Amino acid sequence: HALRGVNFEIERGEVVGLIGRNGAGKSTMLKVLSRITYPTSGHFTVNGRLSAMLEVGTGFHEELTGRENIFMNGSIMGMRKSEIAAKIDQIVEFAGVERFIDTPIKRYSSGMRLRLGFAVAAHLDPDILLVDEVLAVGDAEFQKKCLDSMDELRGGGRTVVFVSHNMAAVENLCRRVIWIDQGKVHMDGPAEEVVRSYMATFASAQSGGADLAAIGSRVGTGQARLSGAEFLDPQGQTLNFIRSGDALTVRVRAQLEEMIPDLHVGLEIRNEMGLLLSISNNWMTGPSLVRVPAGAHAFDLDIEA
Repeated sequence: HALRGVNFEIERGEVVGLIGRNGAGKSTMLKVLSRITYPTSGHFTVNGRLSAMLEVGTGFHEELTGRENIFMNGSIMGMRKSEIAAKIDQIVEFAGVERFIDTPIKRYSSGMRLRLGFAVAAHLDPDILLVDEVLAVGDAEFQKKCLDSMDELRGGGRTVVFVSHNMAAVENLCRRVIWIDQGKVHMDGPAEEVVRSYMATFASAQSGGADLAAIGSRVGTGQARLSGAEFLDPQGQTLNFIRSGDALTVRVRAQLEEMIPDLHVGLEIRNEMGLLLSISNNWMTGPSLVRVPAGAHAFDLDIEA
């Protein structure tokens, strides 16, 4: 069973995050709620006009143009033609597909489909919006527009169910989070508590530090060698996982073979694709490390948030 024994209620105006590992049943849950998939047992009740953004281009007809698909989606949601026409300019502008709005959807790239799909789902006045991993595709500007749009829906009293692996986005957007694991509700509560518990399950597979002493692929003169790196909390305890927004100390350990008159220590932060996000070193920020003696040393970079 993809889902079994799941039981929860979401009140009008709540923004709820749905989290869990791949294959936990999150997307199946949204497909059930949006009536794409019916449960083999049990029941569910949805009160209100529902709009779903589940996969890139879900609900689009390949042969119809972007404009025709907007009207079709609106009519499926029970909207009048005049209601849809009043919104269409906002939808097209949000999606950024003005030049191609009268082109068949089959000619659209996956990014264009995603933008139009989210724009339709968010702008056709849904009482309930279901969003599945919309932030996994699309550029940074579009992701920000999506988050801002969902924030506006929350402010307008709409109900949003948001599935994402981006824990920072989930915490920023949602006050309540439901954690699904192996098709069951593992935890349901305040966003920060549930996200912290969920991330702690990954800690056993990870280490809060790295022993670099044995690495053989070295370059340089050998005057100084990195020997280790650790992540620490403000109390000096090792961190196995790091939450966005928390204070953090990165401790870099090094072995100096001789006195170094002017030592530079630096740190780069890269994302999972290897793209450089941030760089800091004492040459740029100070202090100067002058006449550092030979031996083992540790250097701390404190990040307040």
